[in-house]
Amino acid sequence: MAAPAFSRLLAPGALGTMTLRNRIVMPAMDQNSCDDDGHLTDRNVAHYEARARGGVGLLTLETSAVAYPVGATSRHQPSLSDDACLPGLARLAAAVHAHGARMAVQMCHHGKTAGIDVVEGREQIIPSVPVPDDERSFDHLTTDELMRLAGTTGGKMPERRAATTDELAWVVQCFADAAARVQQAGLDAVEIHAAHGYLISTFLSPKYNRRTDEYGGSTENRARLLCEVVRAIKARCGDGFPVIVRLDASEHSEGGITPDLAAEHARLAEAAGADAIHVSANSPRAVGTGFTDAPLPRLPGQYVDFARTVKAAVSVPVIAVGRIMPEQAEAILADGGCDFVAMGRQLLADPDLPERLAAGRPDLVRTCINCYVCVAENFWDGAPVCAINAELGHYDRPPVTPAVAARHVVVVGGGPGGLEAARVAAGRGHRVTLLERSPHLGGTARFSALTTPMNGELVRYLTAAVADAGVDVRCGVTATPESVAALAPDVVVVATGARRDRPDVPGADLPHALSGDDLRALLTGDDPTAAKRLGLGARVLVGAGRRLGLTDDMDSVRRLSTKWMPVGRTVVVVGGGLVGLELGEFLAERGRTVTVLEAGDKLGTEMAHPRRARAIHEARSHGVTLVTGATLTAIGADTVTFTVGDETRSAPAAHVIFATGVHGDTWLADALRDRGLEVHVVGDAGEVGYIQNAVATGNAVGRSV
Repeated sequence: MAAPAFSRLLAPGALGTMTLRNRIVMPAMDQNSCDDDGHLTDRNVAHYEARARGGVGLLTLETSAVAYPVGATSRHQPSLSDDACLPGLARLAAAVHAHGARMAVQMCHHGKTAGIDVVEGREQIIPSVPVPDDERSFDHLTTDELMRLAGTTGGKMPERRAATTDELAWVVQCFADAAARVQQAGLDAVEIHAAHGYLISTFLSPKYNRRTDEYGGSTENRARLLCEVVRAIKARCGDGFPVIVRLDASEHSEGGITPDLAAEHARLAEAAGADAIHVSANSPRAVGTGFTDAPLPRLPGQYVDFARTVKAAVSVPVIAVGRIMPEQAEAILADGGCDFVAMGRQLLADPDLPERLAAGRPDLVRTCINCYVCVAENFWDGAPVCAINAELGHYDRPPVTPAVAARHVVVVGGGPGGLEAARVAAGRGHRVTLLERSPHLGGTARFSALTTPMNGELVRYLTAAVADAGVDVRCGVTATPESVAALAPDVVVVATGARRDRPDVPGADLPHALSGDDLRALLTGDDPTAAKRLGLGARVLVGAGRRLGLTDDMDSVRRLSTKWMPVGRTVVVVGGGLVGLELGEFLAERGRTVTVLEAGDKLGTEMAHPRRARAIHEARSHGVTLVTGATLTAIGADTVTFTVGDETRSAPAAHVIFATGVHGDTWLADALRDRGLEVHVVGDAGEVGYIQNAVATGNAVGRSV
């Protein structure tokens, strides 16, 4: 039975001649798991089958090359160019259909981004030459990332030329042939990729298409290639085979596609025979901040208004996309803003989302935290992984199986690593006891929800999941070797987090110099002794907030922090990694003058590079001064001194916050091993790797104990 809260999202819907069991669509997302000839592998099938099993209405195979390897962007994307692709497609269709889902295949010619053309010495075909320069910035990339990016084209630069009309006729034929193969294999629909800067989208764009023949000039002429492709597929496959068209509603660029122009494109596509329109967006700044504007937006519901504009222009169904969570999806469907909702990264994070909603358990949905770890791999043809779903990309690993014999597993530490280990171990049938020192679960992830609210969603999910699995959770308990041994565990999982050292410089022990633990304790109230570093008035306010329960909820702390914080007006953050960057922006948003000092030459290297580019941009836009190559030398009463090269500099600092000096900490694990216990270490206690490492290692231990 559908949960009433999501009755529209979970209701069946018609898309062309297809009836889908619900309104949830998984859009095409590159997995780069095909063999070197572009043929589907067991990993491809397992990926989509997991989401079909989880209840998705319509799945979309990752962007597939209609003329592979010509016009392809990766050797490991699916090929649709000859009949050798049919067995893999048929096997995929059978796997998906066995679970009640439908499946479309996204078809594409990549045009100016066809990396395989570059590798193999072919000119890329585009509407017009020269191509307007894409506004790319590589400053945020590490040397290793730059080398991996260059490796996708063998270090070669693209050569391009305007496509001839004969070549465009060939492209149209390739699309029609590819669609026929998809139909022959038993799949349910095709999606024409006319977005994201690929060949058809550049013909639609007035920025990229400056032709003067029948494929350029007017809106109708620029849409001619798209409409010819739609009509050719309909002529080849019949009206009973649905054709979806994915369009950009914005190119985030002067002279590019706008929402009103996209509505015109949608009208023309519908007139040509399209059965649905899938509304997306693109940015010319794909390597840099633009990527988190489009095509992978950072803001919830970022493209919803685009879908509304297109919806008002056509009578066929409209698919909305762009960080739409279930609650917002239900609301958009209710007010007629779209007909179906695409959830991409969300279904990477939790393939069982539809089933969770249908069972009335939205609390057990593992919400994507928008960290961009998955899509970062696509930049160098890697298979995506997920920071919070340890299964993604690891389909060669055996499934989780019940334990041969139930054991008593004691988990010390209630952060993401400990919670994931407890969840998986309990799910396998073990008796699990979890000890957490603070009054709340979540560890550092709970505190980081102040600056990165989606991390709080991970804590919410894991808290619900361990409760659902029957884990015995004991908060406010400080574990010692003696107290843990007294529980008579068969195995202990140590997930106590990292050790944070103060730098060895004069002034590091001054009261206004705060470690990350100090700041966490002040803002959350978890450790009242930390308030000793504050003045009398601030101590009174922090104590009152703790007694009133205002610090129990990070959303409340975030809201209150806009009014008052126990942090001075000038702040120096030592360390420009993930924590330092986000903390700097957080403080600057609250009126602080912030300087971030980073010893290395790059900022935020622990982040996936799309998120890193955005974090650097947002920090600077809020006035944070970012200094790389900086060595801290001393902390004074209201000033910090540091060197950059041979130059000595200073910055005002009513408070100094250390966001560096983080190390693994295995003292408890070592002490327990000395007692003869079986011990496993997960998360930052073993090796600092933040949420991704914590979840991955916690999952691995939960599987193995």
